[in-house]
Amino acid sequence: MAIDETVRLDSFRDFIREHGLKNTHQREEIARWFLGVNGHFSAEQIFAQVREIEPGIGFSTVYRTMRLLCEAGLVQERHFDKGEALYENLSAHHDHCICTECGRIEEFENDQIESLQEAAAERLGFSLVSHRLELYGLCRNCR
Repeated sequence: MAIDETVRLDSFRDFIREHGLKNTHQREEIARWFLGVNGHFSAEQIFAQVREIEPGIGFSTVYRTMRLLCEAGLVQERHFDKGEALYENLSAHHDHCICTECGRIEEFENDQIESLQEAAAERLGFSLVSHRLELYGLCRNCR
């Protein structure tokens, strides 16, 4: 396990303890798996992956643990184009290109776009707290 993943897992354990919850073996396995991967996963996909490690795990345990990871500020729940909830590890700010045909999601960063968004908000008198940019179209495989 990488150092960042260990720090994030320790942070989750602290969150669980601070909120008077039990840190069960199943919660630990879900958090360990998810904090070690990159990408966007539905609860069903997470359930399928973790069940290979922990066969007795229930879907509701996965769902509740993902909610806790979100509440702990380690994971973000996203709804692209009003689709099902997908979870991703919080990391440096990035934006998304989403294929409307196959659902492929590509992350990207662009300092020029960030500057333009900040300038537009400032011109309109907004102090940005957060923002997201989602671009929808066809990926190279679906074109």
